[in-house]
Amino acid sequence: MKALQPIALLLAGAAILGAVAVRALASGAADNDTGIQLPPGYRDWRLVSVAHEEGNLNDLRAILGNDPAIKTYRDGTLPFPDGTIIARLAWTHTPSEENNKVFGRDQSFIAGAATNIQLMVKDSKKYGETGGWGFAQFTNGKPAGEAIIKTCFSCHAPAKAHDYVFTRYAP
Repeated sequence: MKALQPIALLLAGAAILGAVAVRALASGAADNDTGIQLPPGYRDWRLVSVAHEEGNLNDLRAILGNDPAIKTYRDGTLPFPDGTIIARLAWTHTPSEENNKVFGRDQSFIAGAATNIQLMVKDSKKYGETGGWGFAQFTNGKPAGEAIIKTCFSCHAPAKAHDYVFTRYAP
């Protein structure tokens, strides 16, 4: 009986490690260079706004916010508090053949293939050098490399008056 105890402990440990690994995979992404992960349940966050980016990107975007982000947007107060997370989801801007048949002309566009997800995470101590914001980007659930992430703050710098956030709340 005592010989089975080490085996039982080993099996229990393996089961726990397996459960942790499954949970990590289910979260959608591993740590990237900034340590930011895709937050569990982010797809259930409230909508801040939508956008259509033309030019080389030509995508449709949904901007979502966690509870602290939504409260700040609705209250109209800045800066955003630590703990705020803003997610930008993007898809290709794709004509809808089905809808356009109904309209009799090309006028309807839908979200096509997902392109990436970008996050802004407010932690004024951890990300003090970048206005208090940490940045991350995920494509197909995989984090972008450090070279891409290093360009985020310089792009957001012109929005300093709005706490480095481009998106305004669409009530």
